[in-house]
Amino acid sequence: MTERLIRIKEVISKTGLTRSRIYQYIGEDRFPASVSLGGRSVCWVESEVDKWIENVIGQRDRKILYGY
Repeated sequence: MTERLIRIKEVISKTGLTRSRIYQYIGEDRFPASVSLGGRSVCWVESEVDKWIENVIGQRDRKILYGY
């Protein structure tokens, strides 16, 4: 399986989060960590970001169904 790496602009577009919120969540271990490409270049593993989105939706659905 080939993993796709995505840049911050695509992460922002996929999640609706701001750049600062993404880094805040990373610091709180609530979002996938970035992968260093050398220097100041970083990216994210797309499948990890997609899994995070699925988990957020699952949390919402559990809250609606079970009240927590």
